[in-house]
Amino acid sequence: FFFQAEDGIRDSSVTGVQTCALPILPVFALVAVGVILRRRHWVEGPAEASLLRLVVAVCYPCLIFDAVVGNAAMRAPGNVWLPPLAGFLLAVGGIAVAWQVGRWLRLREEDGLRSFALAAGIGNFGYIPIPIIDAIWGRDTLGVLLVHNVGVEAAMWTVGVLVLTGLSPRAGWRKLISPIAVTLVVAVVFNLTGLGGAVPGAVMEAVRMLGRCAIPLGLITIGVTIANYLDDIRGLYDPRITWGSAAVRLGVLPLVILVAARWLPGSIELKRVLVIEAAMPSAVFPIVVARLHQGHPRTAVQIVLGTTILGVLVIPLWIRLGLAWAGL
Repeated sequence: FFFQAEDGIRDSSVTGVQTCALPILPVFALVAVGVILRRRHWVEGPAEASLLRLVVAVCYPCLIFDAVVGNAAMRAPGNVWLPPLAGFLLAVGGIAVAWQVGRWLRLREEDGLRSFALAAGIGNFGYIPIPIIDAIWGRDTLGVLLVHNVGVEAAMWTVGVLVLTGLSPRAGWRKLISPIAVTLVVAVVFNLTGLGGAVPGAVMEAVRMLGRCAIPLGLITIGVTIANYLDDIRGLYDPRITWGSAAVRLGVLPLVILVAARWLPGSIELKRVLVIEAAMPSAVFPIVVARLHQGHPRTAVQIVLGTTILGVLVIPLWIRLGLAWAGL
């Protein structure tokens, strides 16, 4: 299908397949850089752990703070609570569905059931949808995506971490107090109260610069992690995990999200965001989360690779169906 210049959609001469596939190429390129760095022993051992801490404790919180503070879309009455709430609930629901499917597939906790639930349950909400939405609808819809992502981030770093570690909220509350979770709360408060305007410009610029490093460094970190499993190529494919996660992420959950896109009383921008999110493969950051919290990174790698490769074919079809279904 083609994206036409109507109903606020930008004119484009590329097909939907090209629009959706091209943003994936830089993602793979940066992951490949990480693989090369690890294979050449430039990043290994303590350097791997340091790079992971840099991304999770510094760059990623800065990305969130910069995206939320001063975001006018997040102060709009219709976008203050519904997009983040939708993002949170759909992410938690996705984790629950993936957990149940993992049980049906007879995955055990030692086989990576918990990592399966997290990686298959959360769709890609940054690396792929950001350039797609920006190319089709522009900054207004992109702003709502960032607000929506606040809820997804909250789900991943709260419910997702508890599922991954197997701890109850009472026993695992310390793991919930992460730099990312704290930054989410602080950034929302600063944005709603106007305190963001009191942050010195030089400080915000430094935060912005660090935030811009989060995605490339995060992808390189993922590549470094993946490289640890490349000595066993066959280990990157497991029929139960690869096809089971594809059924969840590219089959069942798109239907759930598209129902929400049609019936939620949200703005047209939120409906667009949900349509794109419905089509997404698994998020790549659960690979880092699984490694950070002693999960099953191999399982997360299998899921991300499988759903992303299949997603190149499925994404345009789900977007076309979703736009028609939601009346966009």
